[in-house]
Amino acid sequence: MKFVTDGLTLSEAVSKVSKACAIRTTAPIMECILLSASKDGVSLLATDGELSIRKTIKAEVLEEGDICLPGKLFADFSSKLLGEEISLSTGERGVELKYRDSVSFMQALPAEEFPAISLDIGENSFVMKKKDFKKIVADTAFCCAQDDSRPILKGCLMEFRDKLEVVALDGYRLALASQDILSKSGEGRIICPARTLNEIARMLSDDDSEVTLYTQGGMLLVDSENMTVVSRLYLGDFIRKENVIPSRFTTTVTISRAELSASAERAAILNRGDKNNLVTFEITADGLKVSSVSDYGNVSEVLPAKVEGLDLTISMNAKFLLDALRALEEDNAVISFNGPVSPFILQNEVQKEGLYLILPVRNIV
Repeated sequence: MKFVTDGLTLSEAVSKVSKACAIRTTAPIMECILLSASKDGVSLLATDGELSIRKTIKAEVLEEGDICLPGKLFADFSSKLLGEEISLSTGERGVELKYRDSVSFMQALPAEEFPAISLDIGENSFVMKKKDFKKIVADTAFCCAQDDSRPILKGCLMEFRDKLEVVALDGYRLALASQDILSKSGEGRIICPARTLNEIARMLSDDDSEVTLYTQGGMLLVDSENMTVVSRLYLGDFIRKENVIPSRFTTTVTISRAELSASAERAAILNRGDKNNLVTFEITADGLKVSSVSDYGNVSEVLPAKVEGLDLTISMNAKFLLDALRALEEDNAVISFNGPVSPFILQNEVQKEGLYLILPVRNIV
């Protein structure tokens, strides 16, 4: 194999693909990127068994062939050659990289050891605007679980009907959002790893052009802008949102989102070292008081708000509150409560199709 390309193009492709390389594995080949040179250009492919990413770049291919290079090592090395023209070829010592008057060598593994990745996925398809897909991922994926105690919660439930509805939760908070679908080949329901959705969102442009999601046999495929992402889907029963989201509330607060965010951020500063990072709301007919207490001091601020219903004192994790407020987009937020120990929800004042649910924390003094 031998090809010539510019360093910036190669480095950007390696950086994107290397995100699918396995990190902790006993199989060195899973830490590699497969390079395949053909008359159509050079494709780079990596997989960790769950997520696979392929990127195709333009190059002058002088000799076709395939080889595997260590992903992280190759990414770090190529990032130092952004302004160079690079000639990459296979040889007895592995892979030879030439740039200017310099020559470097990198050990490689044979392409035959790399696992086969099926790209024949297309039983069902769903078409959306790219900007809509990026937005729904940004609005929900941050609420997925980060640990392996309940693996299915590391994914988002995606239901394709008249719209795409996405639910994410981690046991302490929940996000629900929806976006329009332009066309579909049938209704569907999948649980996709949040990691996959974030990688797809990163590769898409933020515009009105379209992207198609293909699903088949527990797999998801998205192809856009010379880049392909393939992922395994989670199988199992996802928590039903109807059993979690309250339908009635005893207290409702309408408040400026910017003012509440700023106040909550100040209140959270003194609690940074605290495990729960608690912020407390005291809700009365006069407004909303935001407070926090720690060994470093205390904060107590009264904000104007429209309050309907019962007086209430409730505490919550400040990070969860701020994440939800940042994800909302209208000037005013509506927060609905059912007492000091029941889940509460945050929504936009006008557009209420989406919501964020947060479990309160018992503030034991």
